[in-house]
Amino acid sequence: MKIVPVILCGGAGTRLWPLSREQHPKQLLALQGEVTLLQATARRLDGIKPDLERPGAPIVVCNAEYRFMVAEQLRAAGVRARALIPEPVGRGTAPALTLAALHALADGDPVLVAMPSDHLIDDLAAFHDAVARGAGFAEQDTVVTFGAPTVSPETGYGYIRAGEELDPGPHPSAYRVEGFVEKPDAVTARTYVASGAYLWNSGIFAVRASAWIRVLGAVRPEILEACERAYREGCASADAYAVDAEAFACCPEDSIDCAVMERLGGGAEQVARAAVVRLEAGWSDVGAWDALWQVGRKDYHGNVIQGDVCAVDARDSLLLAQHRLVACVGLSGVVVVETPDAVLVTRRDKVQKVKEVVAHLKSGARPECVAHRKVHRPWGSFDSVDFGERFQVKRIVVRPGAALSLQRHFHRAEHWVVVRGTARVTRGDEVFLLTENQSTYIPLGVMHRLENPGRVPLEIVEVQSGAYLGEDDIVRYDDAYGRAAEEGAGKPVLALAADAAARAAQPGAAGAGA
Repeated sequence: MKIVPVILCGGAGTRLWPLSREQHPKQLLALQGEVTLLQATARRLDGIKPDLERPGAPIVVCNAEYRFMVAEQLRAAGVRARALIPEPVGRGTAPALTLAALHALADGDPVLVAMPSDHLIDDLAAFHDAVARGAGFAEQDTVVTFGAPTVSPETGYGYIRAGEELDPGPHPSAYRVEGFVEKPDAVTARTYVASGAYLWNSGIFAVRASAWIRVLGAVRPEILEACERAYREGCASADAYAVDAEAFACCPEDSIDCAVMERLGGGAEQVARAAVVRLEAGWSDVGAWDALWQVGRKDYHGNVIQGDVCAVDARDSLLLAQHRLVACVGLSGVVVVETPDAVLVTRRDKVQKVKEVVAHLKSGARPECVAHRKVHRPWGSFDSVDFGERFQVKRIVVRPGAALSLQRHFHRAEHWVVVRGTARVTRGDEVFLLTENQSTYIPLGVMHRLENPGRVPLEIVEVQSGAYLGEDDIVRYDDAYGRAAEEGAGKPVLALAADAAARAAQPGAAGAGA
């Protein structure tokens, strides 16, 4: 039996603000230790039972806005993706899995194990056992989901009603799906937990690629048709498969649960059988700050602490510091999360309301809901360390061998000081090297490029000055990451604001980033 992991890497994780941002969602964060949730997911099927064929390289379906960060994190984790499929717009997990299935069918008909990229699994051996059982059912063209045991009346999880046993015995682990419930209220959730007939919906699925295509065509043919067209009219590059953006934008938005699983539950065997496999592996979707406190390592007073934190008479709290000292005195049952540009303080029993904070920030066009002060780019990162009227200071880090685009700005000049490494600078017709403690000046309107020809990260301090310092004051002429071609080489991003606004007005559309 051949298994191919499918990593679903969409979503914004608004309830984990301020760590999770629109352009840097929770799956790209290391919430426990040094490994990000995406990296942990990419290695999750390593070492699965030897009676199964070694899992193939994963198919990763992600938001196009952070495809380069996804690729870099996979590279850092030692994972080479079978395919990276960027979504031009978000359309939910059902279209995402469909794109993966269409790609997998080009090389056989494997069992796909679809996993969200932003979950935690504590017991990998138990996870492997559950996947092996589920893959056995999936090989028989059953659509399989995995359900975690309910331990509390959570209102932030979906629930699955388990029906008759499919593997009778002293320790049954698979059941016919009777139905799905999306995030019930507290009273209903307590009823579900007390009944013992429900499992939490983990959002993990196993299905043969051809079976998914057949079932989706029966219950949601419009999704299948749009995805087939988008895939057929797409094209492959060295590091990704780009689906046709216009065709994919026409695809209805829906989840795997709503599009397929809810239609199979309750005896719809004429389409396909749906099964739920019990997943007792310490699963958590880390959907809110309270979930991170529950799975975190606690001190003697029940606190989960990360970073430079001084806790005095504090109990049962989640205390995270990223940028500076955080001192907490006399607190109980709270969440404190500090980042360089925002601080969250809330009671643990109110963490579900954090998404309302994000909605408020978004309505006011606040940048804190979109990106961190440190912004990641395909070539490295930049951190806006200071700004004021007509100036901005950035710390720029360029990876070894990487280069920024050949570009110019019409509203700002730039001063560069090298603090580490070696820089190759293109300035107009000049090309020259700068080493540590050397500097240069890029006048307004002059074509320029910054490259790192060395083997260590290049770090520079950039001082911008001018009438307008927005990231959209840029004209790209050449770019190793394809952004110049996407924007139209030589066209000012700032001048395309009207076009960008029109695209953003389309349902689910993502704006162009600088």
